[in-house]
Amino acid sequence: MKYGIIGAAFAAGAVLLAGAAAAQQKTADRLYILNCGEGVAGDIARWTPGATGPRDFVDNCYLIRHGQDWLLWDTGVPDSVADMPEGLPPPDPAATRWKRPKKLLAQLAELGVKPGDLKYVAVSHSHPDHIGNVELFPQTMLLVQKAEHEWPAPLGMRFKAEHPATKLTGDHDVFGDGSVVLLSTPGHTPGHQSLLVRLPKTGALVLSGDAVHFRSNWDNRVTPTMNTDPGATQASLQKIADTLAKEKAQLWINHDKPQRDSLKMAPEYYD
Repeated sequence: MKYGIIGAAFAAGAVLLAGAAAAQQKTADRLYILNCGEGVAGDIARWTPGATGPRDFVDNCYLIRHGQDWLLWDTGVPDSVADMPEGLPPPDPAATRWKRPKKLLAQLAELGVKPGDLKYVAVSHSHPDHIGNVELFPQTMLLVQKAEHEWPAPLGMRFKAEHPATKLTGDHDVFGDGSVVLLSTPGHTPGHQSLLVRLPKTGALVLSGDAVHFRSNWDNRVTPTMNTDPGATQASLQKIADTLAKEKAQLWINHDKPQRDSLKMAPEYYD
């Protein structure tokens, strides 16, 4: 009987320790990079003032597992573009003609993830190449800065009013343990945000969103002419630089093709 009581006590202690360990988790489990679009811009000048000519673009989405929870960071070019052999015609010749080599839902399915499995969808900002598939997840909580959610759209609402949304007003610790943190980085748009992810082996990463478009822009602290607030842009770049230094983090730049081509794509992952 005594040994049974002792065994039960050890079992209860193990459960408490496991619960404490889960509560103290400081890293996400793994991160997948998804192909959410590829394209060519007709003229790079709007992104890099003073430069001219075409430029290759890529568009990444990121799927992050934290315990039993999944977070999708950005949703990319609409899946419907995958059915357009010539890609999505740009609004003007200087803009980007996007193609979609793989549909987002198909990539999630390859990883055994269903739309209903996602706890959160977080978006860097509300440009179409980042929110193109938000409504594939109509019941999933959207994490977006309040300033971005309320930013008037030229052709109507950027987000459906009925889509559940947490409207943020600054940095936000997604899971409450410091493993995944939304960083308010306005400037490209009024409510732009970037993402800090801490992984056990890879270490810390900052996913830029469109706070930075290319490595050369980062190295030269370039402000694209399309940005809504140049001063906020430069302040956000400094915030990212400070975060990189503090966390000894890597900067992953969303639209930078040479960097994307050097990284592992799903179904491979970073942990």
